[in-house]
Amino acid sequence: MSEFSELHDELRSVATDLLAKDTVDWPLLISAGWVGLDASEHAGGAGATFAEVAVICEELGRAAAVTGYLGGAVLAVGALNAVQPNESGDALLRAVVAGNTRAVLALPGAGEPAPFDLATTRLGWRIHGSASFVPDAAGAQRLLLPARDADGVAVLVDVAADAPGLTVTEQPVLDETRRLATVTAEGVEVDTDAVWHFDGDSEAGMRALTERAALAVACDSLGVAQAMLDTTVSYTGVRQQFGRPIGSFQAVKHACADTLVTISVARQLVSAAIGKPEPRAVSMAKSYATETAVAVAGKAMQLHGGIGYTWESGLHVYLKRAALNRSLYGSPAEHRTRIAQHYR
Repeated sequence: MSEFSELHDELRSVATDLLAKDTVDWPLLISAGWVGLDASEHAGGAGATFAEVAVICEELGRAAAVTGYLGGAVLAVGALNAVQPNESGDALLRAVVAGNTRAVLALPGAGEPAPFDLATTRLGWRIHGSASFVPDAAGAQRLLLPARDADGVAVLVDVAADAPGLTVTEQPVLDETRRLATVTAEGVEVDTDAVWHFDGDSEAGMRALTERAALAVACDSLGVAQAMLDTTVSYTGVRQQFGRPIGSFQAVKHACADTLVTISVARQLVSAAIGKPEPRAVSMAKSYATETAVAVAGKAMQLHGGIGYTWESGLHVYLKRAALNRSLYGSPAEHRTRIAQHYR
């Protein structure tokens, strides 16, 4: 990734300026070209890779931005890129990149990655199932449901948000910067051309989507952790006790130094997973980066003293986001179990 470091630095700089705005709505993300970053140029995208998407994910975490980028761009575009080329899927990808349609991948934040069942009845194809903790499902116009057909093969099913039998119920969570929902399908009618197969092995395709989600969250957590370190270093440089900045005290210096080392390790693991997104690398990045973000946010509150525990400081926003990231798409314990299984 070093050969693209200059491009990433420029992208990061633009993202920092853009996210400094009070409101970062969907049209702004479209006009910035972020939604179609890794969509093909044929579909109207930039033809970039997940490495560039990862830069945006980190900056969103650094700003604790309230956007629909995770579900509506990272996951939806990733899913549309993963299926076999087909007329309806290609048309939807172009519409998403252009900003004409909001689509979301109904990938549950925990549990079975393909929670829907596609069955053939005398009335035609019907889909049943439910997915919880789906990012940004509320407000989407199209929902991409990861399902298994009668033969147990993983497929992707395109369903309109207003289809009879489909309900999207918002789930309140402690983190106010994210919008999660439960998507339930009760016998939703499905057209033949709305069932899409993965390009290549179906299980590998489904697994790649869950790994993409976990890695995106790890990048977000990396941004959260970096923001907390920057804020803490800045605060301890101006907050004074006994006539000197508290940042000059040895205990505070050591705490900040330890935090920097921890974040550096997390960054290396995330970079390795981006460069080679295989299951073990993703699990290492997800487990370490998300735990790091929670620990760093907690340490930031401690080093801010009493002000760190007030609503005015804003630190609680980052702590809540870090805590939710830790749970989404596999807890650290679950990912470490997968790593251990690799060595058995």
